[in-house]
Amino acid sequence: MAEKPAIVTEKLNLWYGDFQALYDVDLSIKKGQITSLIGPSGCGKSTFLRCINRINERLGYVRTTGSVRVLDHDIYDPSVEIVQVRKQIGMVFQRPNPLPLSIRENILFGHRIHTSGSRSDRAKQDEIVEQALQTVLLWDEVKDQLNGPAINLPLEAQQKLCIARLLPVKPTVLLMDEPCSALDPKGTEAVEELIWTLRGEYTIVIVTHNMAQARRATEECVFMLLGKVIEHDATDKIFVTPQHKETADYIEGRYG
Repeated sequence: MAEKPAIVTEKLNLWYGDFQALYDVDLSIKKGQITSLIGPSGCGKSTFLRCINRINERLGYVRTTGSVRVLDHDIYDPSVEIVQVRKQIGMVFQRPNPLPLSIRENILFGHRIHTSGSRSDRAKQDEIVEQALQTVLLWDEVKDQLNGPAINLPLEAQQKLCIARLLPVKPTVLLMDEPCSALDPKGTEAVEELIWTLRGEYTIVIVTHNMAQARRATEECVFMLLGKVIEHDATDKIFVTPQHKETADYIEGRYG
């Protein structure tokens, strides 16, 4: 029996006030894979991404219809707590946004918020910090400066830290909105390699304008245009044999 998808949206529509940004988005995203969202600016990629953890609701003028199911749970059901949604679904933004705390305290921040009862002991905290930093390939670089300010790290390391900060609360899905846009080519390569190592354990959805990145660092690709999903397929198929003229035009640089 085929494994159930990690994320399923049905007839997902979203309005910013009177402006409709998403139109009847039906999408199924496989568990444990890296899926990229591509398309020209303003096509709805980031809006869709933010629907998956309900972050759009921070804006009071947003209205959503349809359903979003994550691991078979309807995250828009009135009984669902947003805090639990965002625990399960981590978010990484375009620019690294470490908290104005030490590297150690950045890693423990979410853990402390979501851990009920007394705070874990020092040995447990040390284990959490080391494991998270090992996972994002940052431990050897920062193990001797854990009490130093996170904002002093290079941008590449800051972005890795922002990913590491999500891991102690054990999310199942990682959303990344152009996670390499603020990085130089070397930093981009390092973060892409990190993301590739996380696949399987996490379902990862990435918004990117970088066609080379989408092609080399993701397994499935979704092309969006004017708030609609035009095409969704294996990344190689999208780039080699797209089924829609709009997809081919975008990939070949004719617009966007």
